[in-house]
Amino acid sequence: MKYTTATFAAAMANILPALTFVIACFFRLEKVKVMSIRSQAKIIGTLATVAGAMIMTLVQGPHINLPWTRSGIDHAHHHGEVSLHHTIKGAIMITIGCLAWACFMILQAITLKTYPAELSLTAWICLLGTAEGAALALVMEKGNSSAWAIKWDTKFLAAAYSGIFCSGIAYYVQGVVMKERGPVFVTAFSPLSMVMVAIMSSFILAEQMFLGRIVGAIVIVLGLYFVVWGKAKDYKSPLGEDQEIMPIKQSTLLSENIIGNGSNSNLEVVTSIVPNGKAVEEGDRELLGRK
Repeated sequence: MKYTTATFAAAMANILPALTFVIACFFRLEKVKVMSIRSQAKIIGTLATVAGAMIMTLVQGPHINLPWTRSGIDHAHHHGEVSLHHTIKGAIMITIGCLAWACFMILQAITLKTYPAELSLTAWICLLGTAEGAALALVMEKGNSSAWAIKWDTKFLAAAYSGIFCSGIAYYVQGVVMKERGPVFVTAFSPLSMVMVAIMSSFILAEQMFLGRIVGAIVIVLGLYFVVWGKAKDYKSPLGEDQEIMPIKQSTLLSENIIGNGSNSNLEVVTSIVPNGKAVEEGDRELLGRK
């Protein structure tokens, strides 16, 4: 943020779904068949969510007068001049940050395959993140004791909310969904936060609503629909609740010679799978002959 503009930072942060999709395809965590219509829907939906977020960030358009918004107030942000050197440096840093976040999603998905304990994994992530953050703060705030003072103000409330909801609960829910649907499905919903922020800021902060935000929100919602529809078949159970499987007959001919009283018998086993997933076996032993 110091070396670039807020608009560029917000725009670059929205490429997370696209980066995650590419990395997931590279590690074969995402099923993609170019000729399949569902795979095409996933690709188009991912690009649409990124495009919608870009529209909300970069396109302003005419403002829409709503009864509860402030009129005549310009919320444009004025930034000082940023040199070309700082702009390039900021762009590289933001790109590395987005790539690191996408790699974190992929790493979490891979870890959940061998360590399928979402709550325990969330605790480890938060614990290690706290240790790394504390070590970094000791280095950056060396000699500044006031930075460690706890004050009961909005800063403390923001930190508590971020730690409890944005880290603890969010990582756990993210792990549960990722275990079932994959990392691309999780990151596809990240641009939706911009839509929620735009709506809540309009009501709570009485900020003006612009046409670009509405168009971008519509594009994001349509993109999410394509992604959800495209991934619906990837994780569909082969044995649905309403799916019936025809009985499978297996006939086994058993020949037994018993001393003094041998017999040949034919054993027919019928196995059928009913809609509730229970198997029923019926045995019918018929005596063919005796010696």
